[in-house]
Amino acid sequence: MTTILVTGGTGTLGRHVTARLRDAGHEVRVLSRSAQPYAVDLRKGGPALDRAVADVDVIVHCASTQTGGDEKAAANLIAAARRANVAHLVYISIVGVDVVPFGYYKSKLAVEKLVESSGLDWTVLRTTQFHDLVARVLGAAAKLPVLLLPAGIDDQPIEVAEVADRLAELAQLPPAGRVADMGGPEVRSFADLARTYLKATGKRRAVVGVPLGGKTMRAFRAGGHLSPEQAVGKGTFEEYLARG
Repeated sequence: MTTILVTGGTGTLGRHVTARLRDAGHEVRVLSRSAQPYAVDLRKGGPALDRAVADVDVIVHCASTQTGGDEKAAANLIAAARRANVAHLVYISIVGVDVVPFGYYKSKLAVEKLVESSGLDWTVLRTTQFHDLVARVLGAAAKLPVLLLPAGIDDQPIEVAEVADRLAELAQLPPAGRVADMGGPEVRSFADLARTYLKATGKRRAVVGVPLGGKTMRAFRAGGHLSPEQAVGKGTFEEYLARG
């Protein structure tokens, strides 16, 4: 039996990864800021982090925040993993972090580089955006009488459970470095996804594309965050919305 630590193990992705690894018979430790007995703020590190990592074979690093601190958190985790001689570090990243100059993407890319230079054996998986993220963005936009979206941008959302399947699989395999990206089943315009969301939620809104400038928007319009050649996902946005 392998002992596996899942950071962010109570989050959108982490809880699914945790369940799959436990179903596979592994001892799984869940690390988050509030989950006992491994309640740790990775940005602060300290003795509690060392206790969480002690005698762990594999770390699956799912913890992340768009409010900043991912690089510090990763540095602390890597340092603790080195001290504990962890055999394998698995990291989940995002398609396009090396192409789209979006702040959060830059942080994810920086963490990738920390993992690659850590001295640990590692695996990195990049995926496209999760269905639930797209739904949250559209839900927030739909609070206005007119649903405003950046014009000319496509997306390729993927089912989080499928990503969890792959991440759990990678955690049980030997370190593989950067593995093939994982994209949702289809590339669709954000306007089309918005209309799908409105229909599923029974909301009536005009969908209006707003032209936006800047390097980040140009990179998104160019599809830097997409992976059409790796459209391996099966679950569609409609199926996600139908589950409520």
